[in-house]
Amino acid sequence: MPTESGSCSAARQAKQKRKSHSLSIRRTNSSEQERPGLPREMLEGQDSKLPSSVRSTLLELFGQIEREFENLYIENLELRREIETLNERLAAEGQAVDGAELSKGQLKTKASHSTSQLSQKLKTTYKASTSKIVSSFKTTTSRAVCQLVKEYIGHRDGIWDVSVARTQPVVLGTASADHTALLWSIETGRCLVKYTGHVGSVNSIKFHPSEQLALTASGDQTAHVWRYAVQLPTPQPVADTSQVGGEDEVECSDKDEPDVDGDVSSDCPTIRAPLTSLKSHQGVVMAADWLVGGKQAVTASWDRTANLYDVETAELVHSLTGHDQELTHCCTHPTQRLVVTSSRDTTFRLWDFRDPSIHSVNVFQGHTDTVTSAVFTVGDNVVSGSDDRTVKVWDLKNMRSPIATIRTDSAINRINVCVGQKIIALPHDNRQVRLFDMSGVRLARLPRSSRQGHRRMVCCSAWSEDHPVCNLFTCGFDRQAIGWNINIPALLQEK
Repeated sequence: MPTESGSCSAARQAKQKRKSHSLSIRRTNSSEQERPGLPREMLEGQDSKLPSSVRSTLLELFGQIEREFENLYIENLELRREIETLNERLAAEGQAVDGAELSKGQLKTKASHSTSQLSQKLKTTYKASTSKIVSSFKTTTSRAVCQLVKEYIGHRDGIWDVSVARTQPVVLGTASADHTALLWSIETGRCLVKYTGHVGSVNSIKFHPSEQLALTASGDQTAHVWRYAVQLPTPQPVADTSQVGGEDEVECSDKDEPDVDGDVSSDCPTIRAPLTSLKSHQGVVMAADWLVGGKQAVTASWDRTANLYDVETAELVHSLTGHDQELTHCCTHPTQRLVVTSSRDTTFRLWDFRDPSIHSVNVFQGHTDTVTSAVFTVGDNVVSGSDDRTVKVWDLKNMRSPIATIRTDSAINRINVCVGQKIIALPHDNRQVRLFDMSGVRLARLPRSSRQGHRRMVCCSAWSEDHPVCNLFTCGFDRQAIGWNINIPALLQEK
């Protein structure tokens, strides 16, 4: 009994000592914060070639970093004193337990166990605090390298797909659940052409590699090829919408969608009938794409098949079977006769048409949920995205396992790769769009707030590497497409 009361008394004294020291530290910290920021004033007075707004942002960031590390330092001191107190208590208890002393080895084991627990707590606290610093820093820098340039508003329902023309004039195409496809001026955001030939949701749009032809896939079980002719309007000065107030992460109601005053596409030319209609599917056609050369097209359907057509005659050349569930996407190689199809059966398949007499197929397994899309990149790589919240980079020469895996916090929709810079754009169900490199390193997240960015699920992304103003486009269920300017050199420099 005397030993226990002495131990409790020693613990109480140590606790009071620690509490008074903590209060002293807080008072010191408070008094230091009340003092005028002399170093900041000195820094602001120095000559610099940086713009004042950039300098002000940097000074504010470094001030936040300093405060965060100061808090970490205080927590570190407190945790160290807790460790010392526990060690003292263990030493006091070890001197008399039923009249027998603990051996040094036993005492060291108990003290080591307590120390390791608190050390783990210290590490967790440090990681959590520093992650906040890094996150806030990345948010600010993302705004500098990823700027919203133009919003394309005119659809009456969610937009499933977005694509950029590969020939002059360069226009933007969107495919919507409102049964229409629209072509837009990238610079002005004006609707140039409206296609109304489908009687179901338009699920994808792709442009011909050399002619002014568009290929659209629809829920009416068909794919249409239609010709367009556009004249670009004179570009107007682009308003700077990149500067936003408040936090980057703002929860928005699904009802906070763009207001469309009237039908903005009603005054643009309307195309009501296709040049060619590709028929033979028995289910919704989810996607379609041109094979290299533009003489053939491939479609992917919910009837579990992909079809290869001759565009000029609309004849079915091959029916590609093998998937166990509905197809979600298809993509063609830019320079070779290769096709990749994605499915809800958790796989994607590579179809090889380079040899006219042999049509080989390879099955890629590695996802645990629906593969929402798989796309070709430079060389022999394919990138696949899935509802299992992962993106995988594959080497066509080695199908056993991916060469890189990106794990995220939300399902991934139709991905797109900037071929020249090897940057992957990931649109998510949670309204975010993130950029990664081919090795799986996160580069940036597109800014999103109550004033800019998507307000509902982001369905698709598309790069336009050569455009001087917008080089990344996204679309979503908030009925709008957005053009972004990504400062790729700055992005890669941050990496």
